[in-house]
Amino acid sequence: MKSLTGQEIRRAFKSFFAARGHQVLPSFSLVPHDDPTLLWINAGMAPLKPYFDGREIPEIPRIVDAQKCIRTNDIEEVGHTARHQTFFEMLGNFSFGDYFKKEAITWAWEFLTQVLEMEPERISVTIHVEDDEAFEIWHRQVGLPENRIYRGTEDNFWEIGEGPCGPCSEIFYDRGEAFGCGADDCKPGCDCDRFLEIWNLVFTQFNKGADGEYTPLPKRNIDTGSGLERLASLLQGVANNFETDLFRPIIDRTGEIAGRRYGESDEDDIHFKIVADHLRTVTFAIGDGVLPGNEGRSYIIRRLLRRAVRSGRRLGIEKPFMYQLVAVVDEIMGEDYPEIREKRSLIERVVRTEEERFHETLSGGEALLSELMAELGAKNETVISGTDAFRLYDTYGFPIDLTVEIAKESGFTVDRDGFDAELEAQRTRARQARQVAEGMQSQRGALETIDQPSKFVGYEELTVDAEIVALVQDGERVDGVSVGSEAQVVLDVTPFYAESGGQVADRGEIVGASGRAEVLDVRKAPHGQNVMTIRVIDGSLHQGDSVRAHVDADLRRDTVKNHTATHLLHRALREILGTHVAQAGSLVEPERLRFDFSHFGPLSDEELAKVEAHVNDAIWQDHHVVIREMDIDDAKSLGAMALFGEKYGKRVRVVQAGESIELCGGCHVERTGLIGQFLIVSETGIGSGTRRIEAVTGRHAYSVAREREAQLRQVAQLVKATPATVVDRVGRVIEETRALERELESAKARLNHGRVADLAKREENISGVPVIRAALRDVDMEGLRQLIDELRVGRETYMVVLGSVHNEKVQFVASVSKDLQEKGFHAGQIVKQVAAIAGGGGGGRPDLAQAGARDPEKLGAAIEKVAEIVEAVAGDRAV
Repeated sequence: MKSLTGQEIRRAFKSFFAARGHQVLPSFSLVPHDDPTLLWINAGMAPLKPYFDGREIPEIPRIVDAQKCIRTNDIEEVGHTARHQTFFEMLGNFSFGDYFKKEAITWAWEFLTQVLEMEPERISVTIHVEDDEAFEIWHRQVGLPENRIYRGTEDNFWEIGEGPCGPCSEIFYDRGEAFGCGADDCKPGCDCDRFLEIWNLVFTQFNKGADGEYTPLPKRNIDTGSGLERLASLLQGVANNFETDLFRPIIDRTGEIAGRRYGESDEDDIHFKIVADHLRTVTFAIGDGVLPGNEGRSYIIRRLLRRAVRSGRRLGIEKPFMYQLVAVVDEIMGEDYPEIREKRSLIERVVRTEEERFHETLSGGEALLSELMAELGAKNETVISGTDAFRLYDTYGFPIDLTVEIAKESGFTVDRDGFDAELEAQRTRARQARQVAEGMQSQRGALETIDQPSKFVGYEELTVDAEIVALVQDGERVDGVSVGSEAQVVLDVTPFYAESGGQVADRGEIVGASGRAEVLDVRKAPHGQNVMTIRVIDGSLHQGDSVRAHVDADLRRDTVKNHTATHLLHRALREILGTHVAQAGSLVEPERLRFDFSHFGPLSDEELAKVEAHVNDAIWQDHHVVIREMDIDDAKSLGAMALFGEKYGKRVRVVQAGESIELCGGCHVERTGLIGQFLIVSETGIGSGTRRIEAVTGRHAYSVAREREAQLRQVAQLVKATPATVVDRVGRVIEETRALERELESAKARLNHGRVADLAKREENISGVPVIRAALRDVDMEGLRQLIDELRVGRETYMVVLGSVHNEKVQFVASVSKDLQEKGFHAGQIVKQVAAIAGGGGGGRPDLAQAGARDPEKLGAAIEKVAEIVEAVAGDRAV
């Protein structure tokens, strides 16, 4: 067997299948494009779903790639096993209606035994129990002995719900008895590490209907997946994935920082693996525009990074260190994944910032836990529920083991069973979501059978004469449709733009001699035609009719202004905020534009003003918008930016508007001056690390400006000013309000001072203890604490217990001097007993504690309880 690096395996796989007519695709982004069912791209076939379910027809029916993937359903297993990873690379070759089982099987065998030079006698396979065709190919054509072909059932049939499905054949490599469990019946599929699954060939040949019936697909597909890390572990002769050259440099650098070595401690090795795996995931995710946050995939990245930091602490690393390891990932994989190399400085900055925040979070989490324990103490409870512990873990990133440790120190316990149940419930939800997400509803049908060409001329023309080449209604081709009906129509030539790249579809009309229809929507058909969804509003339309297709010019005119403005906005953001800004989605409608982008935090008013001015300056310079088609390599050398999630062929459409150069298939103005005006309406966060700007142009910008002017006049009237003087007038009103607030605070201070003097006069001697106790009204908790702080000034020996009813809530604060603490007086215990009289509870430190209660009527009785408590403690000490 050859000894190859991870990079050499990756490149050998692509080259092998490229030589067999496969189009080599670069890895798709980890962020799914136009697939809300997936949080991450989690399998090689995931970004190719449109080809599998028939929504799109690929340019070439054979594809090969190395797809980066993230799976987070078994995060807790990472580090404890040889194979669990959150980030991995899936090598795959795919066929869409082209070759089938024979080629997939024989090529897999050839690659493994001839290219990688694996020993044929160590290879075994599994097939579906009823798949005699696969058996014949493996046995008769490949020459694999019958005793190394195992028939399985469930594990050898790929299906998730309705849609395309089929049998599969898994390929295993026998690593030898030293890796086995010793059982006589040990074979492929055993839980031990002897037989390592290295490739899965899925033969998609059926469609599962809602009734559970399996019907043959008219076009059969091949979907394969081979884990790069597993192949590397075999070819490099190491025990597990983490000892390959894809991980080991990260582990070794971590060891240098920690002053420890991998392989010397089982416990340390777990944490070395966690750091290496999670770092790879975080690095690639940030490279694809995902920044750490509190929701969705941003939260996953934050959780992984924090879990790795915790492992670093277990290795003795107390300071941020992960950011230093990003360079190692770049060294290992940056050549094949240029996005890592290009964004390395950004990734390092994000990782370091997040590490520093987490070190602060550990301190903040301790404070949250203390508050939680105080609330429980007020209710005489000592068990932190599994739900609360999970909330600290899941929402705030506070580790469960730290929660248990701190709780124990304070006399509390944690419901670990409840926590584990919450954690398992989360995993179950993730698994169910994944099962739904990975399913595919077959969309093959009438639209797939329509292969007549349809020429799009909407860049130049808004009205054209055309012929109806196909009509589809309720999933079936029809000859005609009548008034009131909705249908899909394909024209031989069309001016209607199909929704794509964030730009909404055109609206308009199709008019023939016998009928008229309004165009409601436009989408791409599997063969690439623009398909109009229509509603017949007069007469009827038929296949073969000559019609006039007319786009609503007003809506298109507003839309293209917003689309070109979106390009100018993207350029302005990168110019003013930095090149880390990357598009994360957009919407271009006639009335407005919406642009989502990666950035660390909210834009300041000054930054927003600069962005808005930058875009308007580009508009007023009236740049000619140049649109050209060219080879993608030429476009990249020109500096053209690719849009988020889009797939590009060898020829691309480049749109240049001044300094903005982007790859784009959308519609644009001829000159930037036609946009008229650009106005930012709002800037908000839609998740940590992702911001959203909404803006308007042209007549809609004018309308917004007029509306803002009207609001300004209303404000001026309210403060008795004119629009020209309203700023000065509002400023004076604010100063007057602040002066009144200062007067109010001064009055409160005088009142408190008077209260302090009055309370000092109430000091009692109870069993030799100087005690100040009082029931007050309308003093909040902060006020009670301030009173206690002032009463303690100048006193060496004191006990102060104050209670108040504020906003119908009863609150208590107690404080005890150090010498009295030594005599057995404890503020936390005192306030707990006092609050109990009013139906509450609480606690805290020996010197200062607080509590809450429910019954305002019992405030006086609670304060009276203080004397009894003091006498009891003093009496016990005397005895």
